[in-house]
Amino acid sequence: MSVSETVEVEGHIIDSLILAKVLDVIVDAGADYRMVDVHIGRTSGDPSRARLEVTAADDEALAALLAELKVHGANRAAEVDALTEPAEVDGVLPVGFYATTNLPTQVRMGGHWVDVDNPEMDCALVVRPDGRVRTVPMHRVRAGDPVVVGQGGVRVQALERPRGANPFEFMNSEVSSEKPKEQLVGRVAERIKMTKGAGGKVLAVCGPAVIHTGAGPDVADLVRAGIIDVLFAGNGFATHDIESNVLGTSLGVPLGDGLPPEGGHSNHLRVINEVRRRGSIAGAVADGYITGGVMFECVQHGVPFVLGGSVRDDGPLPDVYTDVVEAADAMRAELPGVAVALMLASTLHAIATGNVLPAGVETYCVDINQAVVTKLADRGSHQALGIVTDVGLFVHTLAQHLL
Repeated sequence: MSVSETVEVEGHIIDSLILAKVLDVIVDAGADYRMVDVHIGRTSGDPSRARLEVTAADDEALAALLAELKVHGANRAAEVDALTEPAEVDGVLPVGFYATTNLPTQVRMGGHWVDVDNPEMDCALVVRPDGRVRTVPMHRVRAGDPVVVGQGGVRVQALERPRGANPFEFMNSEVSSEKPKEQLVGRVAERIKMTKGAGGKVLAVCGPAVIHTGAGPDVADLVRAGIIDVLFAGNGFATHDIESNVLGTSLGVPLGDGLPPEGGHSNHLRVINEVRRRGSIAGAVADGYITGGVMFECVQHGVPFVLGGSVRDDGPLPDVYTDVVEAADAMRAELPGVAVALMLASTLHAIATGNVLPAGVETYCVDINQAVVTKLADRGSHQALGIVTDVGLFVHTLAQHLL
Protein backbone atom coordinates (compact mmCIF):
# COMPACT_ATOMS: atom_id res chain seq x y z
CA MET A 1 0.00 0.00 0.00
CA SER A 2 1.43 3.38 -1.01
CA VAL A 3 2.00 6.16 1.55
CA SER A 4 2.02 9.93 1.12
CA GLU A 5 3.42 13.03 2.77
CA THR A 6 3.03 16.73 1.96
CA VAL A 7 6.21 18.78 1.56
CA GLU A 8 6.87 22.46 1.01
CA VAL A 9 9.70 24.30 -0.68
CA GLU A 10 10.08 28.07 -0.53
CA GLY A 11 12.41 30.77 -1.83
CA HIS A 12 13.65 31.63 -5.31
CA ILE A 13 12.80 28.11 -6.36
CA ILE A 14 12.05 28.86 -10.01
CA ASP A 15 15.09 30.78 -11.27
CA SER A 16 17.43 28.80 -9.01
CA LEU A 17 15.98 25.56 -10.46
CA ILE A 18 15.36 24.23 -6.96
CA LEU A 19 11.80 23.14 -7.78
CA ALA A 20 13.02 21.31 -10.88
CA LYS A 21 15.62 19.46 -8.80
CA VAL A 22 12.96 18.47 -6.27
CA LEU A 23 10.71 17.02 -8.97
CA ASP A 24 13.65 15.16 -10.54
CA VAL A 25 14.52 13.56 -7.19
CA ILE A 26 10.94 12.35 -6.75
CA VAL A 27 10.74 10.83 -10.22
CA ASP A 28 14.21 9.27 -10.03
CA ALA A 29 13.20 7.56 -6.77
CA GLY A 30 10.27 5.89 -8.55
CA ALA A 31 7.78 7.91 -6.52
CA ASP A 32 4.96 10.21 -7.63
CA TYR A 33 3.89 13.74 -6.81
CA ARG A 34 0.85 15.98 -7.04
CA MET A 35 1.08 19.77 -7.00
CA VAL A 36 -1.21 20.87 -4.20
CA ASP A 37 -0.46 24.58 -4.36
CA VAL A 38 2.02 26.84 -6.17
CA HIS A 39 2.59 30.53 -5.53
CA ILE A 40 5.03 32.32 -7.83
CA GLY A 41 6.43 35.67 -6.77
CA ARG A 42 5.33 38.67 -8.84
CA THR A 43 8.78 40.26 -9.08
CA SER A 44 12.34 38.92 -9.24
CA GLY A 45 12.79 39.81 -5.57
CA ASP A 46 9.68 37.98 -4.35
CA PRO A 47 10.00 34.40 -3.08
CA SER A 48 7.91 31.57 -4.51
CA ARG A 49 6.37 28.62 -2.70
CA ALA A 50 5.23 25.15 -3.76
CA ARG A 51 3.38 22.48 -1.80
CA LEU A 52 3.53 18.92 -3.12
CA GLU A 53 1.96 15.64 -2.07
CA VAL A 54 4.65 12.98 -2.46
CA THR A 55 3.66 9.31 -2.76
CA ALA A 56 6.02 6.36 -2.37
CA ALA A 57 5.61 2.59 -2.26
CA ASP A 58 6.01 2.16 1.50
CA ASP A 59 7.10 3.89 4.70
CA GLU A 60 10.76 3.00 4.21
CA ALA A 61 10.88 4.35 0.66
CA LEU A 62 9.04 7.51 1.70
CA ALA A 63 11.42 8.15 4.62
CA ALA A 64 14.45 7.78 2.34
CA LEU A 65 12.88 10.10 -0.24
CA LEU A 66 12.01 12.75 2.34
CA ALA A 67 15.60 12.71 3.60
CA GLU A 68 16.87 13.25 0.05
CA LEU A 69 14.34 16.02 -0.63
CA LYS A 70 15.45 17.84 2.51
CA VAL A 71 18.89 18.35 0.94
CA HIS A 72 17.15 20.50 -1.68
CA GLY A 73 15.12 22.46 0.85
CA ALA A 74 11.85 20.53 0.57
CA ASN A 75 10.56 20.05 4.12
CA ARG A 76 7.54 18.34 5.59
CA ALA A 77 4.57 20.68 5.68
CA ALA A 78 3.31 19.36 9.02
CA GLU A 79 4.88 21.43 11.79
CA VAL A 80 5.72 19.16 14.70
CA ASP A 81 8.34 19.52 17.37
CA ALA A 82 11.51 17.52 16.91
CA LEU A 83 11.92 14.34 18.95
CA THR A 84 15.06 13.67 20.94
CA GLU A 85 16.50 10.61 22.60
CA PRO A 86 19.42 10.54 25.04
CA ALA A 87 22.65 8.95 23.90
CA GLU A 88 23.24 5.87 26.05
CA VAL A 89 26.99 5.53 25.49
CA ASP A 90 29.77 8.02 24.76
CA GLY A 91 30.39 8.18 21.01
CA VAL A 92 27.27 6.19 20.06
CA LEU A 93 24.12 7.83 18.68
CA PRO A 94 20.54 6.63 19.24
CA VAL A 95 19.03 4.50 16.51
CA GLY A 96 17.24 6.71 13.99
CA PHE A 97 19.35 9.82 14.69
CA TYR A 98 18.95 12.71 12.23
CA ALA A 99 22.02 12.89 9.95
CA THR A 100 22.83 16.49 9.09
CA THR A 101 23.69 18.31 5.87
CA ASN A 102 25.92 21.39 5.75
CA LEU A 103 22.97 23.58 4.74
CA PRO A 104 21.38 26.17 7.07
CA THR A 105 19.19 24.11 9.41
CA GLN A 106 16.46 24.76 11.96
CA VAL A 107 14.95 22.55 14.67
CA ARG A 108 11.43 23.05 16.04
CA MET A 109 11.18 22.96 19.81
CA GLY A 110 8.31 24.13 21.95
CA GLY A 111 6.52 25.43 18.87
CA HIS A 112 9.46 27.63 17.80
CA TRP A 113 12.09 27.15 15.11
CA VAL A 114 15.65 27.37 16.45
CA ASP A 115 18.65 27.93 14.17
CA VAL A 116 21.39 25.32 14.35
CA ASP A 117 24.58 27.10 15.41
CA ASN A 118 27.15 25.39 13.21
CA PRO A 119 25.85 23.58 10.10
CA GLU A 120 28.09 20.63 9.20
CA MET A 121 27.40 17.49 7.20
CA ASP A 122 27.33 13.94 8.58
CA CYS A 123 26.84 14.92 12.21
CA ALA A 124 24.07 14.65 14.81
CA LEU A 125 21.91 17.44 16.25
CA VAL A 126 22.26 17.87 20.00
CA VAL A 127 20.04 20.16 22.08
CA ARG A 128 22.04 22.03 24.69
CA PRO A 129 20.76 22.89 28.20
CA ASP A 130 20.36 26.54 27.17
CA GLY A 131 18.03 25.51 24.33
CA ARG A 132 20.56 26.04 21.55
CA VAL A 133 21.14 23.32 18.97
CA ARG A 134 24.54 22.33 17.60
CA THR A 135 25.84 19.79 15.14
CA VAL A 136 28.10 17.35 16.97
CA PRO A 137 30.30 14.69 15.34
CA MET A 138 29.58 11.17 16.48
CA HIS A 139 32.77 10.79 18.52
CA ARG A 140 31.98 13.92 20.55
CA VAL A 141 28.50 12.85 21.68
CA ARG A 142 28.34 11.98 25.37
CA ALA A 143 25.97 9.72 27.28
CA GLY A 144 22.85 11.65 28.19
CA ASP A 145 23.08 14.18 25.36
CA PRO A 146 19.58 14.76 23.86
CA VAL A 147 20.00 13.82 20.19
CA VAL A 148 17.39 14.68 17.54
CA VAL A 149 15.90 11.56 15.97
CA GLY A 150 13.73 11.17 12.88
CA GLN A 151 12.97 13.70 10.17
CA GLY A 152 10.15 15.54 11.91
CA GLY A 153 10.75 19.00 13.34
CA VAL A 154 13.87 19.62 11.24
CA ARG A 155 14.01 21.81 8.17
CA VAL A 156 16.84 23.00 5.95
CA GLN A 157 17.21 25.87 3.51
CA ALA A 158 18.68 25.08 0.11
CA LEU A 159 21.34 27.35 -1.32
CA GLU A 160 20.03 29.57 -4.08
CA ARG A 161 21.88 30.40 -7.27
CA PRO A 162 23.18 34.00 -7.28
CA ARG A 163 20.64 36.21 -9.01
CA GLY A 164 20.95 39.42 -10.99
CA ALA A 165 24.19 41.35 -11.39
CA ASN A 166 26.35 39.40 -9.00
CA PRO A 167 30.14 39.21 -9.14
CA PHE A 168 29.92 35.48 -8.42
CA GLU A 169 28.02 34.78 -11.64
CA PHE A 170 31.24 34.08 -13.52
CA MET A 171 31.37 30.69 -11.82
CA ASN A 172 28.00 29.51 -13.05
CA SER A 173 29.37 26.09 -13.93
CA GLU A 174 30.72 23.62 -11.39
CA VAL A 175 34.07 23.02 -13.09
CA SER A 176 35.83 25.61 -15.22
CA SER A 177 38.41 24.06 -17.52
CA GLU A 178 38.43 26.24 -20.63
CA LYS A 179 37.48 29.70 -19.37
CA PRO A 180 40.02 32.56 -19.57
CA LYS A 181 42.23 31.98 -16.53
CA GLU A 182 43.20 35.63 -16.06
CA GLN A 183 39.55 36.62 -15.87
CA LEU A 184 38.73 33.77 -13.47
CA VAL A 185 41.56 34.62 -11.11
CA GLY A 186 40.61 38.30 -11.20
CA ARG A 187 37.07 37.50 -10.16
CA VAL A 188 38.25 35.22 -7.36
CA ALA A 189 40.46 38.09 -6.17
CA GLU A 190 37.43 40.40 -6.22
CA ARG A 191 35.48 37.97 -4.03
CA ILE A 192 38.37 37.73 -1.58
CA LYS A 193 38.62 41.52 -1.36
CA MET A 194 34.89 41.75 -0.70
CA THR A 195 35.17 39.09 1.99
CA LYS A 196 38.08 40.80 3.73
CA GLY A 197 36.30 44.15 3.51
CA ALA A 198 33.29 42.64 5.27
CA GLY A 199 35.43 41.19 8.04
CA GLY A 200 35.39 37.60 6.81
CA LYS A 201 38.31 35.21 6.97
CA VAL A 202 40.09 33.40 4.14
CA LEU A 203 41.13 29.78 4.61
CA ALA A 204 43.84 28.17 2.46
CA VAL A 205 44.01 24.38 2.16
CA CYS A 206 47.35 23.50 0.57
CA GLY A 207 48.82 20.34 -0.89
CA PRO A 208 52.55 19.68 -1.50
CA ALA A 209 52.16 20.59 -5.19
CA VAL A 210 51.85 24.22 -4.10
CA ILE A 211 55.53 24.03 -3.13
CA HIS A 212 56.59 21.77 -6.00
CA THR A 213 55.18 24.24 -8.57
CA GLY A 214 56.99 27.18 -7.02
CA ALA A 215 53.91 28.84 -5.52
CA GLY A 216 55.20 28.74 -1.94
CA PRO A 217 56.63 32.30 -1.95
CA ASP A 218 53.33 33.67 -3.24
CA VAL A 219 51.35 31.90 -0.51
CA ALA A 220 53.86 33.24 2.02
CA ASP A 221 53.30 36.76 0.67
CA LEU A 222 49.53 36.34 1.07
CA VAL A 223 49.99 35.23 4.68
CA ARG A 224 52.34 38.14 5.41
CA ALA A 225 49.87 40.60 3.89
CA GLY A 226 47.02 39.34 6.05
CA ILE A 227 45.05 37.90 3.12
CA ILE A 228 45.19 34.30 4.37
CA ASP A 229 43.85 33.99 7.91
CA VAL A 230 43.90 30.21 8.45
CA LEU A 231 45.96 27.38 6.91
CA PHE A 232 45.07 23.68 6.68
CA ALA A 233 47.63 21.27 5.24
CA GLY A 234 49.46 18.02 5.85
CA ASN A 235 52.93 16.96 6.86
CA GLY A 236 54.07 17.00 3.21
CA PHE A 237 53.21 20.63 2.52
CA ALA A 238 54.83 21.93 5.69
CA THR A 239 57.91 19.75 5.24
CA HIS A 240 58.56 20.77 1.64
CA ASP A 241 57.88 24.42 2.47
CA ILE A 242 60.57 24.26 5.14
CA GLU A 243 62.88 22.20 2.90
CA SER A 244 62.58 24.72 0.08
CA ASN A 245 63.54 27.59 2.37
CA VAL A 246 66.32 25.85 4.30
CA LEU A 247 67.88 23.77 1.49
CA GLY A 248 66.41 25.26 -1.70
CA THR A 249 64.81 21.99 -2.80
CA SER A 250 61.38 20.40 -2.74
CA LEU A 251 61.49 16.61 -2.40
CA GLY A 252 65.15 16.91 -3.27
CA VAL A 253 64.55 18.79 -6.54
CA PRO A 254 65.99 22.34 -6.76
CA LEU A 255 63.26 24.94 -7.20
CA GLY A 256 65.70 27.14 -9.15
CA ASP A 257 68.13 26.14 -11.88
CA GLY A 258 70.44 23.17 -11.55
CA LEU A 259 70.47 19.41 -11.28
CA PRO A 260 69.19 17.46 -8.28
CA PRO A 261 72.04 17.18 -5.76
CA GLU A 262 73.38 13.79 -4.74
CA GLY A 263 71.38 12.49 -1.81
CA GLY A 264 68.72 15.16 -2.30
CA HIS A 265 65.98 12.60 -1.80
CA SER A 266 66.80 12.69 1.93
CA ASN A 267 66.53 16.48 2.26
CA HIS A 268 62.99 16.40 3.58
CA LEU A 269 63.99 13.88 6.26
CA ARG A 270 66.86 16.11 7.36
CA VAL A 271 64.66 19.17 7.85
CA ILE A 272 62.03 17.11 9.69
CA ASN A 273 64.76 15.84 11.97
CA GLU A 274 66.03 19.35 12.70
CA VAL A 275 62.55 20.69 13.43
CA ARG A 276 61.92 17.74 15.74
CA ARG A 277 65.21 18.54 17.47
CA ARG A 278 63.81 22.02 18.23
CA GLY A 279 60.44 20.72 19.39
CA SER A 280 58.15 22.59 17.00
CA ILE A 281 58.01 24.73 13.88
CA ALA A 282 57.76 27.82 16.12
CA GLY A 283 60.87 26.65 17.95
CA ALA A 284 62.74 26.28 14.66
CA VAL A 285 61.69 29.80 13.70
CA ALA A 286 62.71 31.20 17.07
CA ASP A 287 66.29 29.92 16.86
CA GLY A 288 66.74 30.97 13.23
CA TYR A 289 66.70 27.55 11.57
CA ILE A 290 63.63 28.53 9.51
CA THR A 291 63.94 32.05 8.09
CA GLY A 292 61.26 32.18 5.40
CA GLY A 293 58.33 30.44 3.74
CA VAL A 294 54.68 29.85 4.47
CA MET A 295 55.13 28.20 7.87
CA PHE A 296 57.61 30.92 8.88
CA GLU A 297 55.07 33.65 8.02
CA CYS A 298 52.30 31.81 9.88
CA VAL A 299 54.42 31.72 13.02
CA GLN A 300 55.59 35.31 12.66
CA HIS A 301 52.11 36.73 12.09
CA GLY A 302 50.09 34.49 14.39
CA VAL A 303 48.16 32.78 11.59
CA PRO A 304 46.74 29.50 12.97
CA PHE A 305 47.51 26.32 11.06
CA VAL A 306 46.32 22.74 11.36
CA LEU A 307 48.55 20.00 9.97
CA GLY A 308 46.67 16.72 9.65
CA GLY A 309 48.78 13.60 9.35
CA SER A 310 48.40 10.31 7.50
CA VAL A 311 49.86 6.82 7.70
CA ARG A 312 52.37 7.59 4.91
CA ASP A 313 54.02 10.56 6.67
CA ASP A 314 57.76 10.68 7.27
CA GLY A 315 58.70 11.92 10.72
CA PRO A 316 56.29 13.56 11.07
CA LEU A 317 56.89 17.18 12.03
CA PRO A 318 56.11 17.69 15.73
CA ASP A 319 53.17 20.01 14.95
CA VAL A 320 51.33 17.36 12.93
CA TYR A 321 48.19 15.80 14.38
CA THR A 322 48.74 12.05 14.08
CA ASP A 323 45.22 11.30 15.33
CA VAL A 324 42.78 12.09 12.51
CA VAL A 325 39.90 12.67 14.92
CA GLU A 326 41.92 15.27 16.80
CA ALA A 327 42.94 16.84 13.48
CA ALA A 328 39.31 17.20 12.38
CA ASP A 329 38.35 18.75 15.73
CA ALA A 330 41.26 21.18 15.45
CA MET A 331 40.04 22.17 11.99
CA ARG A 332 36.52 22.73 13.29
CA ALA A 333 37.87 25.05 15.98
CA GLU A 334 39.39 27.37 13.35
CA LEU A 335 36.33 27.66 11.09
CA PRO A 336 34.26 30.40 12.82
CA GLY A 337 34.38 33.50 10.66
CA VAL A 338 35.73 31.76 7.55
CA ALA A 339 33.85 33.02 4.48
CA VAL A 340 36.13 31.93 1.61
CA ALA A 341 38.11 28.70 1.28
CA LEU A 342 40.87 28.16 -1.28
CA MET A 343 41.55 24.45 -1.92
CA LEU A 344 44.94 24.47 -3.62
CA ALA A 345 46.12 21.20 -5.20
CA SER A 346 44.90 19.06 -2.33
CA THR A 347 42.56 16.09 -2.62
CA LEU A 348 42.25 14.47 0.80
CA HIS A 349 42.60 17.65 2.84
CA ALA A 350 40.20 19.47 0.51
CA ILE A 351 37.55 16.78 0.97
CA ALA A 352 38.13 16.70 4.73
CA THR A 353 37.73 20.48 4.88
CA GLY A 354 34.63 20.41 2.68
CA ASN A 355 33.09 17.92 5.08
CA VAL A 356 33.30 20.37 8.00
CA LEU A 357 32.50 23.62 6.17
CA PRO A 358 29.03 25.19 6.26
CA ALA A 359 27.42 25.38 2.83
CA GLY A 360 27.54 29.18 2.81
CA VAL A 361 31.34 29.33 2.58
CA GLU A 362 32.51 30.19 -0.94
CA THR A 363 34.92 27.42 -1.88
CA TYR A 364 37.33 27.44 -4.83
CA CYS A 365 39.02 24.14 -5.61
CA VAL A 366 42.06 24.58 -7.86
CA ASP A 367 43.79 21.56 -9.38
CA ILE A 368 45.32 20.49 -12.69
CA ASN A 369 43.23 17.30 -12.50
CA GLN A 370 39.55 17.82 -13.23
CA ALA A 371 38.66 14.64 -11.33
CA VAL A 372 39.86 16.24 -8.09
CA VAL A 373 37.62 19.28 -8.30
CA THR A 374 34.67 17.13 -9.38
CA LYS A 375 35.18 14.71 -6.49
CA LEU A 376 34.85 17.48 -3.90
CA ALA A 377 31.42 18.45 -5.23
CA ASP A 378 30.39 14.79 -5.46
CA ARG A 379 31.15 14.38 -1.76
CA GLY A 380 28.33 16.81 -0.98
CA SER A 381 30.10 20.18 -0.84
CA HIS A 382 27.34 22.14 -2.57
CA GLN A 383 29.34 25.36 -2.40
CA ALA A 384 32.47 23.96 -4.13
CA LEU A 385 33.34 25.51 -7.49
CA GLY A 386 36.27 24.11 -9.44
CA ILE A 387 38.98 25.75 -11.52
CA VAL A 388 41.10 23.35 -13.56
CA THR A 389 44.54 24.89 -14.01
CA ASP A 390 48.14 24.74 -12.78
CA VAL A 391 48.11 25.77 -9.13
CA GLY A 392 51.45 27.57 -9.41
CA LEU A 393 50.19 29.89 -12.14
CA PHE A 394 46.87 30.40 -10.32
CA VAL A 395 48.45 31.38 -7.00
CA HIS A 396 51.03 33.65 -8.63
CA THR A 397 48.37 35.50 -10.61
CA LEU A 398 46.08 35.69 -7.58
CA ALA A 399 48.88 37.24 -5.52
CA GLN A 400 49.47 39.83 -8.25
CA HIS A 401 45.79 40.83 -8.08
CA LEU A 402 45.70 41.01 -4.27
CA LEU A 403 49.06 42.51 -3.34
